[in-house]
Amino acid sequence: MSKIVHPYAHRLIILRDWKSRWFADPKKYVAYLKGDVLIRQYLEKKLRGMYISSIEIERSRKATRFIIKTSRPGLIIGRNGEGATKLKEEILKKMDYLKLPRPEDFKLEIVEVTNPEADAAIVAYMIAEGLEKRMPYRRVIKQIIEKVMQAHGVEGARVVLSGRLGGAEIARTEELKRGSIPLQTFRADIDFKRERATLSYGVIGIKVWIYRGKIFAEKSRRPEEAGARLQAAGKNKLD
Repeated sequence: MSKIVHPYAHRLIILRDWKSRWFADPKKYVAYLKGDVLIRQYLEKKLRGMYISSIEIERSRKATRFIIKTSRPGLIIGRNGEGATKLKEEILKKMDYLKLPRPEDFKLEIVEVTNPEADAAIVAYMIAEGLEKRMPYRRVIKQIIEKVMQAHGVEGARVVLSGRLGGAEIARTEELKRGSIPLQTFRADIDFKRERATLSYGVIGIKVWIYRGKIFAEKSRRPEEAGARLQAAGKNKLD
């Protein structure tokens, strides 16, 4: 029998990194894990509508860093950085309210997503936004999947909607697919996201898969490493 595996978890270490990166002694592990889950849920709810791709958390012994990736950083940063400062204070207040250990050095970084149509989280929110505006669901998914396929580097896309589509009494599932989605290929760069559209007659579930081509070992290396490797090869030839 086949098993359904989350495309992100399926590629951890091979292509992906954890969204929470830290080491802790057994005494602090529970507090750190609880903090990551609750603060991430709080931020996802608070920043809904600001086209958030992902929220990553990094911790060291004294410092904690939150990295928020979004296609519209201006909405979060605000004029003269007032929005980012306010958000930072609200996160620290939430930590105090939840009785989580407050970090000595807290940093908030907002990173821009340069190609939002190739990001599953942003695309899923765009679909949810269209459905919440009461647009016809077929038109919404067709328009967005066409935009996705025109984006740079995208080779395939799939969207699945499930629920009381169009206000029907019986819930059903609608699917639209373009290109290929090789879920079993480890080196296939597949982005996946689940989202919900809350409507007056119920919740509609949204799933988005975006295939951005295959990643090979040579391509995934950073430019600095490649440059150092070429310099080393040149020195060896001279010797």
